[in-house]
Parts: sequence; C-alpha cells; structure tokens
Amino acid sequence: MIKTAILTVSSSRKKGNDESGKVLKKLLVRDFQIIAYDIALDDEKAIIKQLKSYCDIKKADLILTNGGTGFSASDITPEATFKVADKIAPGISELIRAEGLKKTKRAALSRGISAIRGKTLIINLPGSPKGVKESLEAIIGIIPHAIKMINDEGH
Repeated sequence: MIKTAILTVSSSRKKGNDESGKVLKKLLVRDFQIIAYDIALDDEKAIIKQLKSYCDIKKADLILTNGGTGFSASDITPEATFKVADKIAPGISELIRAEGLKKTKRAALSRGISAIRGKTLIINLPGSPKGVKESLEAIIGIIPHAIKMINDEGH
C-alpha cells in the first residue's frame, strides 16, 4: 500500500465542502492508504509546515496537494512545494498538463509542480474537482513505479 497524504490548499474550504479532496479519496481506493487528509490556508508557511510533517514525521510515500496552482496572488502551492523539495520531477506535471490540454487549453494555466523530498513524492494538482480527477487519472498508473524508484527498488 502506498501511504498517501492529501492536502487541500484553500482559504475557503472546510472538510465538509472540499469536493476536490473527496474526489481524490474516492479515486485512491486500490493500492493507496490515506494516512492524512488536511486543509491548509493559502499561506506558504502553513503549506511548508504541513508538507514537511507528511514527509518527515508521517513518512508518506505520496502527497497529493490540490488547489493553489493558478495565477492569483494567493496561489502559492508550487512555491511552497519547491521550498521543501530535494529534487524536482517535471515529467509528472508535464504529463498532467499534456493530458489536460487534450480537453482544454486552460490546462496550460496550471503551475503545479512535482517534487521529491527524501522518500516522498509530492504532486500538485488543480483545485477543481474535474481538474483533480482528470489529472490524477493521467498519472495514477505511473505512481507505483515512481515510488519504487524513489525507494531504490529498480527501474
């Protein structure tokens, strides 16, 4: 099982009305164990603190963030992710955008990144339920192999 943490980044959502977080939980049934699910404000320090906790304390294999990847002043999830990263994994986010572009040109407006901190893969997803679903569906098949590579279990 892939130990997975979900972090919704939003100043307005609560767990009860977090549709994107619910979509992720529903899609992550097989092979994924949800070890944490939280909502953080659009605040860089809060996001960094939560990401570090998932990586360093909870030892998550995978963190999926949703929200905060657009162009508004409060959209700072990629910057927070970059600050905790040991390595960047651009191909994952490139795949998400490439698949999204098949449906809408607005996919090019997502600034989400993917990165590795220690033994944890962090992937920024869009904040809309539809964007989260389509993005995760684009990459879910490669995540188990990515986790194996991070853990030096082969290519």
